[in-house]
Amino acid sequence: VETVFVGGGTPSLLCGDGLAGVLDAVRENFTLAPGAEVTTESNPESTSPEFFERIRAAGYTRVSLGMQSAAQHVLKILDRTHTPGRAVAAAREARGAGFEHVNLDLIYGTPGETDADLDASLDAVLSAGVDHVSAYSLIVEDGTALARRVRRGELPAPDDDVLAARYERIDSRLEAAGLHWYEVSNWAASDAGRCRHNLGYWDGGDWLGAGPGAHSHVGGTRWWNVKHPARYADRVATGILPAAGWESLTAEERYTERVMLTVRLRTGLPLEDLDPAGRRAADRVIADGLAELTDDRLTLTARGRLLADGVVRTLLS
Repeated sequence: VETVFVGGGTPSLLCGDGLAGVLDAVRENFTLAPGAEVTTESNPESTSPEFFERIRAAGYTRVSLGMQSAAQHVLKILDRTHTPGRAVAAAREARGAGFEHVNLDLIYGTPGETDADLDASLDAVLSAGVDHVSAYSLIVEDGTALARRVRRGELPAPDDDVLAARYERIDSRLEAAGLHWYEVSNWAASDAGRCRHNLGYWDGGDWLGAGPGAHSHVGGTRWWNVKHPARYADRVATGILPAAGWESLTAEERYTERVMLTVRLRTGLPLEDLDPAGRRAADRVIADGLAELTDDRLTLTARGRLLADGVVRTLLS
């Protein structure tokens, strides 16, 4: 096992001993490769110096903290429970416990967020001394309280032009501070700071998912577990595989996913991976200033990153 990632929900609620137990279970069933990356996501409010010291001693090498914003009113709209400043304090505690690799997550484009709010969030992130930042534009998911508020007209829907301007602002600030993009929504201070686990997804690797709703992928076959925790636990306890369904990807589906994921990486998409129609489409994308060729790899320009989904559609059309 090259990487382990404990995430989804709030794993830090398990406390240090619980997360140590999760990693012990991994070791009992698999062999960890030398230098394996072991990450846990954490809610800043359910962490402490003792928590970070315990999981560092257990073998975790990386921590990802959900910050979202430094503005209280933005956190309220996002229905996040932590207080402004706690994420930065948690990041410093993690570094103090010996973690070299610490990530902070930002969400931008929330209704009511101003440029000043975003700048304050970026100031806070950079003051924390982390070596990785993820920044995602707000997506209003159907069925959420936020979606209902937008539908009722209580809050405006995210504006695409505002989101683009915010992304450019984030990229400029992070690049100036020595954090360089390596995937459209991710920046790292060095190659070692990049999230190897996520790179495995983007590079089409294999992974096993444990837990309710977890997905797995091995050799072009993908399957997913039942979502309800009680049903998942019952199946595991009785020796029944908890998979709810599976699919075997066709060559066309694997090609689509290869293009969709790899083009988002700074290392780019090898031209040889494109079919003849894709290579012709790549010429159009380059002519439009959305990508450029670097060592026979198609890499997005700054403008292309803003329109990455459109680039993918063009390459696959």
